[in-house]
Amino acid sequence: MFRRISILSFYFFNIRLPLNNRGETKLAAKLRIKMKNEERRMKKFSYLCKNMLTDKTLEKLRILAESAKYDVSCSSSGTVRSGRKGMVGNTVGGVGICHSFADDGRCISLLKVMLTNHCKYDCAYCINRRSNDIPRATLSVSELEEITMEFYRRNYIEGLFLSSGVVRNPDYTMERLTAIVRDLRTVHRFNGYIHLKSIPGASRELLAEAGRYADRMSVNIEIPREESLKLLAPEKDHQSVFQPMQLIQQGVLENKEDRKKFRHAPRFVPAGQSTQMIVGATKETDRDILFMSSSLYGQPTMRRVYYSGYVSVNTYDPRLPVLKQPPLVRENRLYQADWLMRFYQFKVDEIVDDAHANLDLDVDPKLGWALRHPEFFPVDINTAAYEHILRVPGIGVKSANLIVNSRRFGRVTSFHLKKMGVVMKKAKYFITCGELTDAYSQPIVGVNELHPERLRPLLVSKAQQKRAAAEQQLSLEFEEE
Repeated sequence: MFRRISILSFYFFNIRLPLNNRGETKLAAKLRIKMKNEERRMKKFSYLCKNMLTDKTLEKLRILAESAKYDVSCSSSGTVRSGRKGMVGNTVGGVGICHSFADDGRCISLLKVMLTNHCKYDCAYCINRRSNDIPRATLSVSELEEITMEFYRRNYIEGLFLSSGVVRNPDYTMERLTAIVRDLRTVHRFNGYIHLKSIPGASRELLAEAGRYADRMSVNIEIPREESLKLLAPEKDHQSVFQPMQLIQQGVLENKEDRKKFRHAPRFVPAGQSTQMIVGATKETDRDILFMSSSLYGQPTMRRVYYSGYVSVNTYDPRLPVLKQPPLVRENRLYQADWLMRFYQFKVDEIVDDAHANLDLDVDPKLGWALRHPEFFPVDINTAAYEHILRVPGIGVKSANLIVNSRRFGRVTSFHLKKMGVVMKKAKYFITCGELTDAYSQPIVGVNELHPERLRPLLVSKAQQKRAAAEQQLSLEFEEE
């Protein structure tokens, strides 16, 4: 017993970060090398664009990449494609795609492009709407395949995110998208990551064929309430979005059963599906958005819901609100609430309710819940269940696991909590542990003694208070009809 405690104490008390000849830690040295490599790669990328692509193709690529940047529903692949003989490249499991960061801090790049930005729809919130006077371009199937392969061979990208405006009809557009991913897999032997946007209204046969070649497919809901969607996009409805979602889900579940019987059965959308909702373009509250996200996460194949702060690209449309800047703080709070639902065992009703329909912009949702429910605290770190420890502000999933595993060998104190990565600036008001309950120690004032109204200003910095008051991102101005 004493030997185990001494080992644990050695782990917490004797952590030293080794330095190299430059006086850098190992992590800092890796980051410096990665930045240099990224700089070299960008120089090579510029050289490639000037020497491989014609001016016409380069102009098309610039226009279509600019049109695709507003879709944020592409981050993590969640799939593994190991290198095989006769194939080009591989996909590393558990890493992010499209300029996101992996667990080890590595930046993953993705060719994010549209097949065409011509579109027959006139959605008020979209930059590519039919009535907009913007540069238009269309890449041929062979051009897009050639660009993808050339970029991939030179290690500029690790995958492809492909979307498109709707031309002629959904089946015509989806057929061209399917042809691209089919040729990349079968003709060019491309073994990297592919995220394909499904076109609402496309036939079941085309979705089934595309799912055999794509790692992930997604259909954007855009607006959580159908009446608001009808207001901004009269030609769309939720049925056209949910139908391909259900078809993809059905295909994934059938494929899982087939793979139980046939070991080498081809996979169908192995990374699942994702979707996106626009934040701030309509009157929907955070409660409406999170309830929609919660229902989507109830589906077995929905991996991620993305939130995109509305960017005022069509300021002339009276149906849209006038925002000075995108609601980035609100977007961040929604991602934090989404994280609570997925990893911290929170329910939507606990995060938002009728009295608090919108998330607090000054504090994160977890801290906001704790301030509204002081009766739940203090939590004894050395005896509380894992689920209760997760609800303490300043304690994350990794820290909660460390606490539960470490307290088997001895009492966990505040010093140990700091070593585990707990944010004691927040957590100290909501917990009790060894020295905090000792009769000879100085008493610590918690949330119940200090009261939430007095504790809140201590946890919110003055700069954050001024910034939130100045932005007023939830005060949207809509013109009355």
